[in-house]
Amino acid sequence: MSAVRAAIITISTSKAAGNSAEDESGARLEALARSIGADIAARELIPDDRARIEQCLRRWAADDGCQLVLTTGGTGLAPTDVTPEATRAVIEREAPGIAEAMRLASRAHTEHWMLSRGVAGVCGSTLIVNFPGSPRSIEQAGEGIGRALPHALDLLAGRMHAH
Repeated sequence: MSAVRAAIITISTSKAAGNSAEDESGARLEALARSIGADIAARELIPDDRARIEQCLRRWAADDGCQLVLTTGGTGLAPTDVTPEATRAVIEREAPGIAEAMRLASRAHTEHWMLSRGVAGVCGSTLIVNFPGSPRSIEQAGEGIGRALPHALDLLAGRMHAH
């Protein structure tokens, strides 16, 4: 895989308002992206607002040409958790195996693994993946998909591999 541009988006109303601690989840997601060789184009912190999330995803995928957009937060069952809905409005094709693998990787670590509603999918040639908001879950879910991400990004870029 050649270097890809990645954007990291933390979705948290309290953090965006400056009412809570630093963005540890965003930092861990950035570390995960770097571990697969991605160059970080930006890190953003936005509130749980569906229109704003959609706008941000579209901007990084289409306008700013990132091949990978990773989000953290807003994937639970609370009424304000709208990241999956915003992502589905932006993507053209879902990649359900990625989200399933992330939940499966979390299963050994928390009894609440099945409450995550994060999705993954493709917008143009950009892969968008929703991670839970818990800093610990970033590493756990990342272990479930980290080795597959470079291959997925190569496929999206038209770099085919022999089977």
